[in-house]
Amino acid sequence: MRAFVISAIDNQVTTSIRTDLPTPEADDVTVAVEWSGINYKDAMVIDPKSRVRRSSTLIGGVDAAGTVVASKVSGIYPGDRVVIHGGDIGVGRDGGFCEFISVPSRFVNVLPDSLSTRDAMVVGTAGYTAFASLIALEQRGLTPSDGEVLVTGATGGVGAWSVAALSAAGYSVVGSTGSSDAQQWLVEMGAVRCIGRHDIGDKPDRVLGSELWAGAIDCVGGDTLHQVLRTLRYGAGVAASGLVASADLTTNVYPFITRNVALLGIDAVNASHETRTSVWDLVANTMLTRDFEPLIDSVVTLEEIDGALAQIAQGQTRGRILVDTRS
Repeated sequence: MRAFVISAIDNQVTTSIRTDLPTPEADDVTVAVEWSGINYKDAMVIDPKSRVRRSSTLIGGVDAAGTVVASKVSGIYPGDRVVIHGGDIGVGRDGGFCEFISVPSRFVNVLPDSLSTRDAMVVGTAGYTAFASLIALEQRGLTPSDGEVLVTGATGGVGAWSVAALSAAGYSVVGSTGSSDAQQWLVEMGAVRCIGRHDIGDKPDRVLGSELWAGAIDCVGGDTLHQVLRTLRYGAGVAASGLVASADLTTNVYPFITRNVALLGIDAVNASHETRTSVWDLVANTMLTRDFEPLIDSVVTLEEIDGALAQIAQGQTRGRILVDTRS
């Protein structure tokens, strides 16, 4: 079969197309992959100095969607349309940049009827993370009437989906981006307005800024997350899932002990099967009448993944890059 294979030897990474068909284990579900998507994590895996990659040779791709061709697992049957993500897929075991994949059933979710396999990969791990962030903020008490919700890194996969998800759920969304030419696109995605990445906070000479945001989804990390924390309103929360700026966070306790704010970690890797099912149901219900196409940056083949990974790593995309595994 055709697949995008990553090989790492002596701090050198090479990629190639083609490998053997997967050999399923007892609890595995075998899927004919129709679509995959490229995530920032995929770019991290291919980095020669990667701390994310856990195997010297593997098929890349942390998510995929397609049709089941073989399964002995109750509840998942041949012909089912499914989405695959989570665990060590594309990091420590073969991922979705291929024509066929065999994975443990705990990483496989049958898609709601309203979502096609292509839709599922327009959403992908990025969109899943955005909707999981929305759930976390609402569990914290956020409602659309509370005021503006900030999304940082708004032109990336998680950021763009966060704008779309919040807007579809009735929130007033402010998109933060370093790409001034992308602001109109973000408005089309659902943002009520856009700001530059350096305009998130104010009063830089003080420990705390003004109470600006009713909530936030941070896809950037580093100092950006610090600025969000110091400008959240009393009792608000920020759902954090990104580290494109930095994995380090230098901040102070004042937002927590004087404004009762919450830093909510969002994980798309180790969530339970039940949690993933509830998130995908929310995706289907929220996006029922929405057009997915504006969230697509481009569509590439398996042979074109190298170039797309470079774009992702350099922050040159708007929304999702899809991989058509059948082209």
